Amino acid sequence: MKKKERHHLLRQLVQQETIQKQEDFVEILLNRGIDITQATISRDIKEMQLIKVPSQSGGYHYSLPPEMNFNISKKISRLMKDAFVSIDTQKEFVIIKTLPGNAFALGTLIETANYEEMFGCISGDNSVLIICRSEDQAEIFQRRMISFV
Repeated sequence: MKKKERHHLLRQLVQQETIQKQEDFVEILLNRGIDITQATISRDIKEMQLIKVPSQSGGYHYSLPPEMNFNISKKISRLMKDAFVSIDTQKEFVIIKTLPGNAFALGTLIETANYEEMFGCISGDNSVLIICRSEDQAEIFQRRMISFV
């Protein structure tokens, strides 16, 4: 697994699970069939600048740094309201047109959101191409994006 993919997965885990120690990361990833060492997790935590915050149940757990811990949906909604031009689908492809200079940020937010219907995303200056897992999921994704406008 590449570092970028691993960091994306670790971000998801921090947001979805209560991870109290590095060994928790290792155990979860090993259970998912991803071979990883505690040393690699330690380097990733440092690079990602993860922090420990108090848990409601006592103790501490890992969290994203404050500037990374934002509501992705709100940011997508704001960007779609400010820069959206059009959206269209063809088979499993969805293309979103934006005002120039906005598509890269939108694509990054969409990738960070990691929607289940999405297979991949490519961004340019004024367009984002989202590849969905099926034609039906492309329609679902299109409706999801339209709901932000």
